[in-house]
Amino acid sequence: MKTVTGKQIAATVEQLCLKANFHLRSDVVRALKKNMGKEKSARARNFLKILLENARIARRKNLAICQDTGMVVVFVEIGQDIRIRGNIEEAVNRGVSRAYRKGYLRKSIVSDPLIRENTGDNTPAVIHSRIVPGRKLRISVLLKGFGSENKSRLFMLNPTAGADEIKRKIVQAVWDAGAEACPPFVLGIGIGGTCDVACMLAKEALLNPVGKPSRKKHIAKLEKEILKSVNRLNIGPFGLGGKTTALGVSILDYPTHIAGLPVAVNINCHALRSKVGTVTYLI
Repeated sequence: MKTVTGKQIAATVEQLCLKANFHLRSDVVRALKKNMGKEKSARARNFLKILLENARIARRKNLAICQDTGMVVVFVEIGQDIRIRGNIEEAVNRGVSRAYRKGYLRKSIVSDPLIRENTGDNTPAVIHSRIVPGRKLRISVLLKGFGSENKSRLFMLNPTAGADEIKRKIVQAVWDAGAEACPPFVLGIGIGGTCDVACMLAKEALLNPVGKPSRKKHIAKLEKEILKSVNRLNIGPFGLGGKTTALGVSILDYPTHIAGLPVAVNINCHALRSKVGTVTYLI
């Protein structure tokens, strides 16, 4: 059986964390440019231009895109035909720690949610893993700032609720978030499963390319309708008005129980910071 080592995992996570902090995703950059061209408000256009300039400077000088360098959320897909030498959780956190020290990035994680003592290296990360076919280990890191994370919501709807009710809940969540979550947003939405599964799907949906619709026609239709309704709120960039309240909406769904309809929305500011890497086995 082929082997992947903890050393490889840590090195991959380190590089992904650094790149995600310094390099705004290309799909987000394209979405900002596209919306700047469509935006009718001169003030909104100016602020979108500032966001693009900020991203350009961050990339050129290897500076953090945002001062909130986030809590690191890691999705690990483990090929069933490989063996892991070492502890995955320890390796991931070692990579996060090295990246945040090396990049002089803000350490924002506290070891106890009530005592609030900083861990000093931005660990531990939140780690989700799944077993998949193949001989590779795929790692996705998502840096989640809490200005937007704090505005995320979970709704446990009746099973009779339909697409219109889901849309109303999501639009209300965005309205409630307002300027405090640093718009323009990207919305990750999870529908189905249990309450915890819906929340995880909403977070994972943020890894999807902005502007790429779901393969399911009815889900793609709902994504489009939610984006249109959200952009009618006139919150705009930085909450100062304009049609660009959100850059994109992505929905992931999962089967659920006949008696319920869990719906979660994970709100992310324009600084949608994630990177994906693959660790191949040692021969």
